[in-house]
Amino acid sequence: MKRRPLPLALLMLIPLSLLASGCSGASPAASSGGSGSGTDGKGSVVLNVGDQKGGAEAVLRAAGELDDLDYRIKWSTFTSGPPLLEAVNAKAVDIGSVGNTPPVFAAGAESKVTVVAATHGDTSGETILVPNDSKLKRTEDLKGRSVAVAQGSSAHYQLVASMRKAGLELSDVKVTYLQPADALAAFAGGKVDAWAVWDPYTSQVLTGKLGKVLTDGRGVVNGLNFQVAAPGALADKGKSAAVGDYLKRLRRAENWVYEHPEEWAKVWAKDTGLPYEVALAAVKRTYGTRISVAVDQEAIASEQEIADTFAELKLVPRRFDFADYVDTRFNKGLPPSTTEGRSYKEGS
Repeated sequence: MKRRPLPLALLMLIPLSLLASGCSGASPAASSGGSGSGTDGKGSVVLNVGDQKGGAEAVLRAAGELDDLDYRIKWSTFTSGPPLLEAVNAKAVDIGSVGNTPPVFAAGAESKVTVVAATHGDTSGETILVPNDSKLKRTEDLKGRSVAVAQGSSAHYQLVASMRKAGLELSDVKVTYLQPADALAAFAGGKVDAWAVWDPYTSQVLTGKLGKVLTDGRGVVNGLNFQVAAPGALADKGKSAAVGDYLKRLRRAENWVYEHPEEWAKVWAKDTGLPYEVALAAVKRTYGTRISVAVDQEAIASEQEIADTFAELKLVPRRFDFADYVDTRFNKGLPPSTTEGRSYKEGS
């Protein structure tokens, strides 16, 4: 394959490699803190929340949802979903947000984790990207080509599902397992034919005019993201109440993001180092579209399909019932998981 020199736009985007996505594959925690007891020295409940840069703490603060707490939040920052779930399993974190695939891998490893809440949004940010000068036009054209993807990520499942929809198997392509920073460099340098990835990386590539979309996740992936808690925290009366309140605040913050996309994009860009135009594009394409939904039978069945797929591919060590890793106590009043996400009018 002809190798292209790295464009200046790529050099401007590389700082995002310091970011992490809840959908990402395994990578080390940036920092973590032990949970200790359920209360601080003053008797207040302490909720230990696993977060990622530009994640829950940033959006809750921007939306004014960290005011008037009757419990204390201790934040621990991680680079991606899998190490966050490792901390949940180790009882170092009480709750944290991840994409649709890390819980499958955690459950497959028999980790002690419990899905307690979900959001559903647009999946057009889940993409398979190709260079601007690529001759590939359809998913079928990927046969025999090289594709970069983060192992165990939501993009990994999207690649598998997209291939099967096109009548192909994962074995029909040359899979190169790369985390986003390395995949971005490989993609822009012409070392791979395609890149399966998610937002904000999709928005990075499109805004930077580094590539185009071959196919996206609409009609292929479930568009779900999850809050995953430690069973021990859910069994503690004080922490369980704090989890319920925390989830309500996140739902209000989601509404604030949808109603204030430009304001949130400015905060998010400052917090993460993303260019503002990339942040805004990702908000409007993906993050602002998410709404809170119930973790219902449809959501469980959808995740079971992902679990069975990865078990069949022997990428998780066993078959299991995803329902065994779900607690529905916080579903009250929420719409079905299949409820369509929000969208922004053209030109908004």
